Amino acid sequence: MRALIQRVLEAKVVVDGETTGEIQHGLLVFLGIGRDDTFAMGQKLIDKILKYRIFDDEQGKMGWNVSQANGGILLVSQFTLMAQTQKGLRPDFGPAMPPSDAKALYEQLVEYTRSQFQEVQTGIFAADMKVHLINDGPVTFNLEVEA
Repeated sequence: MRALIQRVLEAKVVVDGETTGEIQHGLLVFLGIGRDDTFAMGQKLIDKILKYRIFDDEQGKMGWNVSQANGGILLVSQFTLMAQTQKGLRPDFGPAMPPSDAKALYEQLVEYTRSQFQEVQTGIFAADMKVHLINDGPVTFNLEVEA
């Protein structure tokens, strides 16, 4: 399971001209779910994201997590994060979990995130989403967990 996290000043997801999720200051989290990923792996990754210190503290160092920075989380499914790109000129999406299974796991992880953190917004699974953001820094990290 992979997450690409970006520290943002603001971010939103638009589907068919309507905003489905929007935050101001916080984390935009693109979540990729692999074929063999589990809910326990997702919990571990979400816990890491919530504790990951990438916001400036009083000394101007990356010492605060999203909660300490009073930020929000915009959680967006992103199967393309699971692509194999080492060979050839076209991504191979074989490592991604099949959509029906991935949707169920993604929805479980959204609920888990909401149980751990107050301000959680989302996109719509498998929709043609337009993601608007202002990256703060820019600050972007790729986080992964394995079984």
